[in-house]
Amino acid sequence: MVHRRELDGKELVFGNQGALWGNAMTWWDHDTGTVWSQPLGEAIVGPRTGARLDPLPVELTTWASWRDAHPATVALDADAGRSGFDLSLMAIVVDFGTEQVAYAVKAVREAGVVSDTVAGVPIAVFVDADRWRVFSRTVDYAVVELRYRNGELIDEVTGSVFDPVVGIATAGPLEGQVLDRLPAFTSFPGDFDTFWPDGRHWPA
Repeated sequence: MVHRRELDGKELVFGNQGALWGNAMTWWDHDTGTVWSQPLGEAIVGPRTGARLDPLPVELTTWASWRDAHPATVALDADAGRSGFDLSLMAIVVDFGTEQVAYAVKAVREAGVVSDTVAGVPIAVFVDADRWRVFSRTVDYAVVELRYRNGELIDEVTGSVFDPVVGIATAGPLEGQVLDRLPAFTSFPGDFDTFWPDGRHWPA
């Protein structure tokens, strides 16, 4: 997960606090010493307790898939051992503050795309091979109903065709419109239950 490190107009500087909370990393901010939970993006001990950072869109994928979609990317080249996660064992987490939902990657991959509503926001969760996205389904004040076919997202209402990587409509009445990408991140299902015990799993 990635969070914006600006709070109330102030840019914060974070470090690794060293201890685990809920079996996950904690940070500390340099100006107050407040301790923050990484998964929640929330201050849990110190002067800023209860404050929350805004989440940003992020994805866990392979370097090959990322480079294919973003060929101009510059990356740090450093000697290191191979590491990674099996995406199929994880869930895509959407946290809109008042409601949190975990979408099992295997189930979403089988469905192609999942249309859902979280905290009143119509969303689409898409998984194909080793990439995934969470989009808003609201386009030009209307809600699209998406299905996945032959590598494309199709709006069942207008027949418009959307690119599932960048969310741009490439054909149909909505051509040129963009599905806004929403903040989400991957987590192991057990970790989701630790941090959001009242959260919802899809499929139920």
